[in-house]
Amino acid sequence: MPLELVLAELGGISRRTFYRWRELGKAPVCVQLPNRDLCVLRSDFVAWLDSMREAA
Repeated sequence: MPLELVLAELGGISRRTFYRWRELGKAPVCVQLPNRDLCVLRSDFVAWLDSMREAA
């Protein structure tokens, strides 16, 4: 999933917030493409959402 879609599915959080979560180790696993864009595999995103739900 492109990062823009991930941000939209998370309720429209800012790119800066997502990058901060990455710095803190709280974001889903990302893959950096050769053009330096970030993507998240759908399966990793769903697993990350499930782990957030369990932690709450």
